[in-house]
Amino acid sequence: MQVLLISKACVAAAYRRKAEEVARLGVELTLVVPPSWRTAGATQHLEPSSDQGYRLVVLPIALNGHFHLYWFRGLSALVLRLRPEIVHVEEEPYNFATFLAVGAARRAGAKALFFTWQNIHRHYPPPFALFERYCYRGSAGAIAGSQDALAVLRAKGYRGPAWVLPQFGVDLSLFAPRELEPACFTIGYVGRLVPEKGVHLLLQAAAGLPGQWKVLVVGAGPERGRLAALAERLHIAGRVSFEPPVRSAEVAQVLHRMSCLVLPSVTRQNWREQFGRVLVEAMACGVPVVGSSSGEIPNVIGEAGLVFPEGDVGALRAMLAALQTDAQLRVRLAQAGVARAQLFAHERIARETVHAYEALLDTGRSLANA
Repeated sequence: MQVLLISKACVAAAYRRKAEEVARLGVELTLVVPPSWRTAGATQHLEPSSDQGYRLVVLPIALNGHFHLYWFRGLSALVLRLRPEIVHVEEEPYNFATFLAVGAARRAGAKALFFTWQNIHRHYPPPFALFERYCYRGSAGAIAGSQDALAVLRAKGYRGPAWVLPQFGVDLSLFAPRELEPACFTIGYVGRLVPEKGVHLLLQAAAGLPGQWKVLVVGAGPERGRLAALAERLHIAGRVSFEPPVRSAEVAQVLHRMSCLVLPSVTRQNWREQFGRVLVEAMACGVPVVGSSSGEIPNVIGEAGLVFPEGDVGALRAMLAALQTDAQLRVRLAQAGVARAQLFAHERIARETVHAYEALLDTGRSLANA
């Protein structure tokens, strides 16, 4: 089975572990990535890794950082040269990059497969609506990151085969339980510093906690200055540390410094939390997690963490206070999180992805023999 996988997210070395696992299952895999990707005011460059078992191709991209309009230069020529059986593009169907990839797949006689996280039913203006309709018609299959994303896909008219599967898993050899808790109760956040991630709510909740505690915020984005100013106004600046993003392979080390990890996302008109990968990484590290009720967060956490109504500062503060004072609760949630993280292992995600590939090819063979 020959597969061309296209993924800008795989500039992160940790995400490329899925490619290794897919290749280990007998797939002749070529992974296409850009040299860098710009997001939330920062540029993430292609991280080095061993890249074992598959071919890594780095193609330049036009309009870097423009989520809907970027595209890979030279992709069509690569598809025609390799002639894969499947072109799997990990991108939304309304984006220009997906439109071009699906077109290249069709010209090469390959089956196209796209990915979607979109969990809000939205209608897009031209040309994006045209891209979306073309990808629906021209793709042999789709992978949705959640049940909500699948429901949106069906409501918008996609009728082809579809599977519900997170885009990436977690490397359980890298994200593993720590030996000791931090000496001081440390409330952590890792991710983009944008309004919808709700970090301002985390600071407000922490400000009402008694005793010894601190907040560690790791990430970058346009909210960085406003969050620092908010910490000053709340008179907790001395307890709040802001640190820049780290490489994907170093996230586990950051998580091990935390007593709990909080993802306080807030639903907006055009966005709600689509997964919350850092929750799975924290659970795998034995770090108790607290998340809001936005989008997919409750489904990711399950019974292995605490979930508060999004936007409810008082409820978040009460959960943080419970974790701060109850060591047994922290231990119970840590153990439950480690167990739940097994469901999101790279090996499982890769195996289910290959099952989708096999189903697409079996469908094609059945039609050809009919």
